[in-house]
Amino acid sequence: MINLDLKSRIPIYEQLIDRIKQLIIQGVIKPDEKLPSVRNLAQELTINPNTIQKAYRELEREGYIYSLPGKGSFVSEVKAQENDLKIQELTQDFKRIVSELLYLGTSKERLIALIQKTVEEGRKKDETRD
Repeated sequence: MINLDLKSRIPIYEQLIDRIKQLIIQGVIKPDEKLPSVRNLAQELTINPNTIQKAYRELEREGYIYSLPGKGSFVSEVKAQENDLKIQELTQDFKRIVSELLYLGTSKERLIALIQKTVEEGRKKDETRD
């Protein structure tokens, strides 16, 4: 379910954060679903439990998960206010990335095609979830 590249220059905890976010966004892990315990996931991935804990803390800070003492960590329900803030942040990231792609010589047409392809892939994933 979670694959990490131990040889990557990207820190393991960041890879873990990105992978869990991806699973949540794709609907593989549903709201209120329990995540693996820190200990179990550390054993499964053969990495330090502190790395898992760091990733879980960051996911909680970002609002993707919540924890219940003695029960574990769970996927958060999407909340409108938090969603609006996250959309604003991602929009700024998107603008920065598009500006950089344009600077590097990517054409407007190629950007539009990439966006359309990404939207279509998202729709296909939504259809398979239903």
